[in-house]
Amino acid sequence: MTTADAIVLIAYLAGMLALGIFYMRRNTSLKQMFAAGHQSPWWVAGLSGFMTMFSAGTFVVWGGLAYRSGLVAVAVNMAYGVAALLAGAFLAARWRRLGVESPADYVRLRFGASAVQLYLWVMMLFRLIGSGIALYALSVLLCVLVPLDPGNPLRDPATGNLAVIYAVIAFGAVIVLYTMLGGLWAVLMTDVMQFIVLNLAVLITVILILARLGGLEGFAERVPQGFFALTNDDYGWWFIAAWTVIHFFMIGAEWAFVQRFISVPTPRDARRSAWLFGGLYLISPAFWLLPPMLYRAIDPNANPEQAYMLAAQAVLPAGMLGLVLAAMFSATASLISGQLNVFAGALTPMLTRGRDGPAEVRTGRIVTIGLGAFLTLVAALIPLLGGAEKVIVAATSLLVVPLVAPSVWGFFSDRVDQRSAWLTVIAAGGVGLFLRYLITPAGPLGDVAAFQPLQLWAADAGILIDVIVGVAVPMLVLGGFHLLSRRVAPGVARIAALPPAAESVGGSGASDAPRIVALTVGASGALLWMTAIAASADDRAILLVTGAALVALAALSEWIGRRAMRAGRKAEAMA
Repeated sequence: MTTADAIVLIAYLAGMLALGIFYMRRNTSLKQMFAAGHQSPWWVAGLSGFMTMFSAGTFVVWGGLAYRSGLVAVAVNMAYGVAALLAGAFLAARWRRLGVESPADYVRLRFGASAVQLYLWVMMLFRLIGSGIALYALSVLLCVLVPLDPGNPLRDPATGNLAVIYAVIAFGAVIVLYTMLGGLWAVLMTDVMQFIVLNLAVLITVILILARLGGLEGFAERVPQGFFALTNDDYGWWFIAAWTVIHFFMIGAEWAFVQRFISVPTPRDARRSAWLFGGLYLISPAFWLLPPMLYRAIDPNANPEQAYMLAAQAVLPAGMLGLVLAAMFSATASLISGQLNVFAGALTPMLTRGRDGPAEVRTGRIVTIGLGAFLTLVAALIPLLGGAEKVIVAATSLLVVPLVAPSVWGFFSDRVDQRSAWLTVIAAGGVGLFLRYLITPAGPLGDVAAFQPLQLWAADAGILIDVIVGVAVPMLVLGGFHLLSRRVAPGVARIAALPPAAESVGGSGASDAPRIVALTVGASGALLWMTAIAASADDRAILLVTGAALVALAALSEWIGRRAMRAGRKAEAMA
């Protein structure tokens, strides 16, 4: 990592903080801080949802699978796109039509206060710990690239590089600060900025690797047989179908995604945001998973988990590696900031007893800082957990659908109630604990003869256990409740009593979005021109042409932004 790379990364972090400060003045109420005043443009909400699916682990896990198995990784990730399209068709508009300020409000009205406590504390615990793990993974990735001289106080004596704890604190502080200051507006707009940086970094990497390989034909000649198959023994069509179902519930009802549907002006906008998210995930995996796939043709013996960064290091000139690191930070920051904002948005109204004003916004910021401090502490303690994070991640995958499935069923069935919500989580958690831990060879029931056939099946099933427990058990419980219950759930009347959702007009926050896009794209184009100075003659031409295209795109976005600003002022005046 060169000085130019460090400057690019630091400039990017400073830009994110600047966005948080810019949007700080808009947070005059909790509605603005946690729902963007229902004024987010649909395309901003869609891009934000798209980025919320990413983290540094995306590059390690799916990048490693792409390096090893090729298009299989693309097919698995396209399942997110199908799931988001289905969520847009059946769920997104329903969330916005409710008129609630947060998904926690819906759960409280539909399933009762105890269900809110269950969902909030269980989901928040697992999601914040998962975010801490992602922050740690990102920090490790950075530290590998930052060797320090002996005697430097930031140096880890064991590795000779930057100590991970300092990277965790620095990255965690940036994410917490911009989320705390700018609220959901800052989360949404930094996600847009992150989308641009991510795709720019991938685009340049792909172009330069293809130039080295002599195009796609040279790439196809150097990869193993079956590299372009869409499935393999571990990830077949049944797995992909089940993966789609899991993520339909996740995207359609998990609070961080629901928050995007609620933040837009109209139900139609909510649907369009989900469809944008889905459309991007149908086409983009084939693009952003190309670097590790292409690198397989350069070095077939690399560590798969490092393939993404190795691909970038192999071809990028000074300064551009910093952009790739910024892209990986973007992915992780999007995940973490979304979780911080949505759980702070659920906790703060409980503390402020329903009041909403500047004093309550200050409470919301304190809550955000507290949650951020917790996940940063988790990230710092990961080395001491000795692999316990794997248990947490497995438990999360088992519990996501059981936690959110009742919310989806609540839209279509008037019989599921508070009891069904609790029973779904208890049943799925119990079956998952039994299959994954109690009857394993090392578990307390591992020696019981009656469980031996089930133990052998569970060992062969592997990841399918998560699918069976995470999908089949909730569907059986909720389906049974719907068929057997003879009474209408009390929450149905409370939802019906809600006043019709008011449709918002785009305010100044909405009209700022194209201009922020213009600034980000223009700065990226200027960065390419600067890095072209130190590049080789062949790479220089590519960087200069790409930079010019970005500057032209920035000028177009600025023109659109000016028109949007005038339209926003006119709409506010008429309102």
